[in-house]
Amino acid sequence: MLFSGRLDAPGVARLWDTAVKTVKKAGQGKIRIDLESVDYMDMAGATFISYLSRLSGRTPTEQSDFVTGVKKEFAPLLELAQKSKNEALAPPPKVSYIEKTGEDLVTFLEDAKMFITMVGEITVALFSCLKNPSRVRWADTWMVAERSGVNALPIVALISFIVGLVMAFQAAIPMRMFGAEIYVANLIGIAMIRELGPLMTAIVLAGRSASAFAAEIGTMKINEEIDALTVMGMEPVRFLIVPRVIAATLITPLLTVFSNFVGILGGMVVILSLGYPPIAYYNQVVGFVSWEDLAGGLVKCFVFGLLIAATGCIRGYQTLRGPSAVGDATTRAVVSSIILVAVFDGIFSIIFFYLGI
Repeated sequence: MLFSGRLDAPGVARLWDTAVKTVKKAGQGKIRIDLESVDYMDMAGATFISYLSRLSGRTPTEQSDFVTGVKKEFAPLLELAQKSKNEALAPPPKVSYIEKTGEDLVTFLEDAKMFITMVGEITVALFSCLKNPSRVRWADTWMVAERSGVNALPIVALISFIVGLVMAFQAAIPMRMFGAEIYVANLIGIAMIRELGPLMTAIVLAGRSASAFAAEIGTMKINEEIDALTVMGMEPVRFLIVPRVIAATLITPLLTVFSNFVGILGGMVVILSLGYPPIAYYNQVVGFVSWEDLAGGLVKCFVFGLLIAATGCIRGYQTLRGPSAVGDATTRAVVSSIILVAVFDGIFSIIFFYLGI
């Protein structure tokens, strides 16, 4: 079979049906392809020749008998196409369930070890900065606080208002059966201040700040900027991670207070629509919610901010090489942050229950 002209995508499209039928009709080992008259070949043509070779039953070592007249400039393309096809067709190794479970367990333990090690390094750096506050890069800290806190106000307000509104409407339905719609204010107040305000703020920050921290530090890791800081004698943990952790830890309680206020405001809209005056709603909330409830929620969100910032920075610091490394680090940062927030929220709930708070 003699090919001539250009073996590119349009040329392969014209030859495909005829060539495939000819190779199948000729049978195994009874046909050869002559490429001496081919003027141009790209990867599409090389892949086409490789496919015909496999279709004829030739093994990779027998391809030289199947294809003749190959010019020097086309030989690397044919080798690459044959190698790629062989790798793609190679079946993946079979792994037993026990072996796969063991590999996953080892990977998890190694990741946990690295995470705990980084937590220790961040803790040491934070205590060092507490002893000597001048070592903290306060300009970067306030800039991060602005990006993580002030810029997050609109989305926190929107989510908190909608949650307070929806929860009030849902609670008003069963309360109306007993003529006690006003007690929706009690529910909204205690739920927002003790649970939903801190939790929603933490989830928003996990999606915004943790992912941003992981992407920033991960990009610096790939560009070898962190290695450059180490070479210059600067501590990457103190230089990059500490300002972000301090900023997120300080800004999370303020965002939580704002979230509480907006969520309670959303519940008030429902109460007003039911015909109650604003002062009645205010008296119910103030009379039912105590300062201990507010303090408990602020303690939770303080810990949540610390967890979110530290997790985002650690996942960014663990970024590997490759085109998808930053995306993987960002995903891991968000998932890990939300999981830690949920776990610690459950721990706080148990502690508050036994303390009677």
